Amino acid sequence: MSNSIFNTQDLAQIKSQNNTVEKVTEQIESFKNGFPFINLARPCSVNDGIYIIADSEFDELQTIYQRAMNDSRTLKFVPASGAASRMFKLLQTFNNNSSKINSDYIKQKSLTGDKDCQELEKFILNIKKFAFYDDLANVLKNNGLDIDFLIKNNEYKEIIDYLITDKGLNYENLPKGILKFHKYVDHNRTPFEEHLVEGINYANDRDKVKIHFTLSPEHLDHVQNYIDSVKAIYEDKSKIKFEISYSIQKKSTDTIAVDLDNIPFKDKKENLVFRPGGHGALIENLNELSGDIIFIKNIDNVVPDRLKETTYKFKKALAGYLIKMQDKSFSYLNLIYSKEVNENILQDIFSFMTNNLMIDIPKDILVSSLDNKIDFAYKMLNRPIRVCGMVKNQGEPGGGPFWVKDETNFLSLQIVETSQIDSSDNLQTNILKSSTHFNPVDLICGVRDYQGKQFNLNNFIDYKTGFISAKSKDGKSLKALELPGLWNGAMSDWNTIFIEVPIITFNPVKTVNDLLRNEHQ
Repeated sequence: MSNSIFNTQDLAQIKSQNNTVEKVTEQIESFKNGFPFINLARPCSVNDGIYIIADSEFDELQTIYQRAMNDSRTLKFVPASGAASRMFKLLQTFNNNSSKINSDYIKQKSLTGDKDCQELEKFILNIKKFAFYDDLANVLKNNGLDIDFLIKNNEYKEIIDYLITDKGLNYENLPKGILKFHKYVDHNRTPFEEHLVEGINYANDRDKVKIHFTLSPEHLDHVQNYIDSVKAIYEDKSKIKFEISYSIQKKSTDTIAVDLDNIPFKDKKENLVFRPGGHGALIENLNELSGDIIFIKNIDNVVPDRLKETTYKFKKALAGYLIKMQDKSFSYLNLIYSKEVNENILQDIFSFMTNNLMIDIPKDILVSSLDNKIDFAYKMLNRPIRVCGMVKNQGEPGGGPFWVKDETNFLSLQIVETSQIDSSDNLQTNILKSSTHFNPVDLICGVRDYQGKQFNLNNFIDYKTGFISAKSKDGKSLKALELPGLWNGAMSDWNTIFIEVPIITFNPVKTVNDLLRNEHQ
């Protein structure tokens, strides 16, 4: 594609985003050509890609991990850029049609099976159970309104107005991590605070905890000020200090939008339209951290203290397992580096790769020369490593663990999203439906090599695993491009280990009524 499709204004805009014409042109070609579907070989299952930690292993794994904590190797990485607007989509819909927000209408529609009205009724009837209730009642009171009176007189619009809009708490426009999620006797907590507490318990080196939050640019100052205002509560209680850092998604990872004819989409001011590249762009943020053992967990997957012990137990065990596998890999890599590998040692290496790291060894490698075998072992072992917790599938939307076959028939463990599968292929859809486990975004990553050097994580991305989605702007249809997902294509060429974890470790909050689940009460 010629640069002539871009005028001087376009070129200046591309440069201002720290982007390049070459990269933008490649993105336009991706729109034209699409992305190949993932080729599923079979779902991962227990003893076939998914490992279960035996009860007898926990003490050893936690001891291994404790040594890593004492050596200041750990960091929590929390993607927290999401706004809370999706949580309140239902309330927004009703709030935009005030005539429908009364108890008679809601009850009538609920009885007919209207799920939206049933959810709204559930929200109103249980409003005092939410951790943000006191704040909502106070902001109403400060404006001369009484929440009990409003409920009794079916004036639900005022309640919703003061909860989600800037008339009151403005929850629909805040980052999700800053909303009150959980009630405690002395202080109701937000997800940011729950992550601080988690960090103290499984990511500290006795006197400090390192946590990194990724944020949207518009929320950065607000969140920093908020965390600065609350972290002392937990530092005073635990006698542990926090080292908290922040980053935003780089503008250079935004991707160009195109119209339905794959021509660069422009807004009313004739500017090119770029859109955030999805959570896959966060591999750049991860790559810039001076990390070693990094925990990755979404901002909304938190529980009250009464349910945290299981999370702590498995976080430490999974991290211990990662370090155990990493140490073994490093020992073999050092032997290869020192040229101390013979056929017998190579058989041990291949056995470890096959049985512990689930690395598929092609038949042509097995019958090749010793040097070729050693080169293959070195290449496959000298990669970042991740241990991913997997829960039993209970119908949650999202990715799952699969054995995936590439164009050379090489098998690897991957987390695959439904959108990566050819829905017209019955064989592929049947494999997808037969999956027994689900990815709760519970990852622990080892990002340094056997010589202690930081991997360049950009070298392990499968750039053929992006996503194209339909969007609109200014009333016109456009196509948007998402980069390979953070735990999908962005980590495609990592060594991957799947371990089953209890369902109680997965408690996301996607809608406001999710906070009424027992796990959040």
